[in-house]
Amino acid sequence: MLQSVQDHPVPTSKSNIGVYTDPAHSLWISEAEPSLESTKNGDSLKRGEATVAVQSTGICGSDVHFWHQGRVGPMVVEGPHILGHEAAGLVLAVHESVDHLKVGDRVAIEPNIICHQCEPCLTGRYNGCEKMEFLSTPPFPGLLRRYVNHPAVWCHKIGDMSFEHGALLEPLSVALAAVERSGVRLGDPVLICGAGPIGLITLLCCRAAGAEPIVITDIDSHRLKFAKDLVPSVKTYKVQPNTPELEFSHSIRTLMSGLEPSTALDCTGIESSISAAIWTVKFGGKVFVIGVGKDEIKIPFMRLSTREVDLQFQYRYNNTWPRAIRLANSGVVDLGKLVTHRFGIEDALEAFRTAADPGTGAIKVQIMNQA
Repeated sequence: MLQSVQDHPVPTSKSNIGVYTDPAHSLWISEAEPSLESTKNGDSLKRGEATVAVQSTGICGSDVHFWHQGRVGPMVVEGPHILGHEAAGLVLAVHESVDHLKVGDRVAIEPNIICHQCEPCLTGRYNGCEKMEFLSTPPFPGLLRRYVNHPAVWCHKIGDMSFEHGALLEPLSVALAAVERSGVRLGDPVLICGAGPIGLITLLCCRAAGAEPIVITDIDSHRLKFAKDLVPSVKTYKVQPNTPELEFSHSIRTLMSGLEPSTALDCTGIESSISAAIWTVKFGGKVFVIGVGKDEIKIPFMRLSTREVDLQFQYRYNNTWPRAIRLANSGVVDLGKLVTHRFGIEDALEAFRTAADPGTGAIKVQIMNQA
């Protein structure tokens, strides 16, 4: 038997709409699936699914790339496409096959659907699923909608956590995966390149992991000030255009009182930033690239070779959401200051313009729904 919104006092009075882009780089709001009618009666739910009224959705840099550039690497917008993959909301209906969720549960949505059959899935590294459907990555529609049907297994209960913080669990998962896989430990001197949302959340995670000292870099003074307000003990370095790599390296070591970073976490994906990090870490150190960059870049091969520097990369995350929820709920990682701008879904176009314009001072822009 289907458990639906008809059995519980959860309001659903507005039609479903989504935020779209296309190959012409248009951005607009239009009707989306599932419809309001099917949301109310639950007839569009498949086995294992839940209907969620999305309450908060963050705008990610990849959303802006899909809008402005029409692609992120090999992932190309080829038709009308719904954006958004950082979301939390309220369960409106569950299929009769679902027994761990009920109507009214507050959940954060892990935005992937996997095959459960390929080697990455079977070995627990499902972020490498060979048939991955990652919401907001073309051709799979994203979460910037009022309502969405999603596999219940990827709807994580968040208790009384705010929807705003629930939506931040996705970028927190990125940072958690990076800190775990890079091996940052207590007392490690760490360099973080890039003070955007991922860099700032990575900073919070490195501080929680006991890294010391930590230096964070950026080209934007406002973001560096934000980082300092977020973690007062962090040391900041403003990157000037065309800074020579050796000058950068010397400056970072000076900020670290002569230490060389054991790990550099690059959150930019920019060639010059990755190269500078390679020149800066210690012999036997690691440069861990979180950021997304161009299809091909140049790297200082001999510096990597003669200094035995490990260069490692990350693709999304796996098995991080339960830990992310515990860390956010406990306050070990405080996400409270990261959302700087909030808009209703009807004002999503202005929200995207704000997120894309460095002059607004935006860190994390979220779009809020009222069903």
